[in-house]
Amino acid sequence: MMLDPLLIVELGILGLGTGFLAGLLGIGGGMLLVPFLTYILGHQQVAPDLAVKMAIATSMATIMFTSISSVRAHHKRGAVRWDIVKRLAPGIVIGGLVASLGVFSLLKGAFLAIFFGLFVSFSAFQMFLDKKPAPSRQMPGPGGQLAAGGLIGFLSGLVGAGGGFVSVPFMTWCNVAIHNAVATSAALGFPIALANVVGYAVGGQSVDGLPAASLGYIWLPALAVIATCSVMTAPLGARAAHQLPVKQLKRVFASLLFMLAAYMLWKGVSAF
Repeated sequence: MMLDPLLIVELGILGLGTGFLAGLLGIGGGMLLVPFLTYILGHQQVAPDLAVKMAIATSMATIMFTSISSVRAHHKRGAVRWDIVKRLAPGIVIGGLVASLGVFSLLKGAFLAIFFGLFVSFSAFQMFLDKKPAPSRQMPGPGGQLAAGGLIGFLSGLVGAGGGFVSVPFMTWCNVAIHNAVATSAALGFPIALANVVGYAVGGQSVDGLPAASLGYIWLPALAVIATCSVMTAPLGARAAHQLPVKQLKRVFASLLFMLAAYMLWKGVSAF
C-alpha cells in the first residue's frame, strides 16, 4: 500500500510530537495519537467504528518503540524505579491481554471513544488539582502492585495509551517523585504495549473492512512512519522532563489530556 506523500508528512510530524511527549510526560504518546489517527483513518474510508479501534491499536504498537527510546534517556539519569517496574509488569501483561484479546473486540468503537474521553478527563482533573499525598503513604506490597498493574494494563488496552495516564498519578499518589514516576511509566510502556499488541493482532484477524497492510487492528504503514520519527524525539523529551519544575510538568500533562479527551468524547457521542 503506497501512502500519499502528504499523509507521510502528517504521520511524520505526529510521530515527532508524540515521541517528545512520551519522553517528557511518560504517557507513551497514545493520548495524542488516538484522536489524530481516528481522524486520519476516517479520511482513508475506514468505517468510523473500526477507525477508533485501529487508532487505539496502532497507537499502542508505536509505544513499543518510543518506550525503549525514552527509557534509555531516563535510565542514564538514574530516574527509573526498576523495583516498581518489576512488581507492576506481571499484572500489566495479564491485564493487557484480557483487554486486547477479549473485551476490546466485543465493544463498539463509539463506546471506546467515550470511555477514552471520560477516563482521560478524570485523570487530567486529578493531575491538575495537584493534590498532595499523605506523607506516610507508600507503594503497596507485591500483591497490591500486581493488582494495580493489572488495572493499568487493562485500561491501557481499552484506550491505546502507554499507561502513564494511570501509572503516573498512581505513583505520585504513593509519594514517588514526579520525575521518577514519569521515568518509571516510560519503562512500563514496553510490557503494556507488547501484551496489548499481541492481543490486537490476534483479535483483529477476522475483522471485515480493514485497510490494506493491516495486521489485525494495527495499521502497519502508520506504525512504520510514526515509530521511525518518534524514536528520534523521545530522548529530547526525557531530557526536558528533568529540567521542568514539578507543578509545571503536571499542568502540561493535564492541559494536554483535557483537549484530547474533549475530541474523543465528541467522536464517540456523534457516532450514536
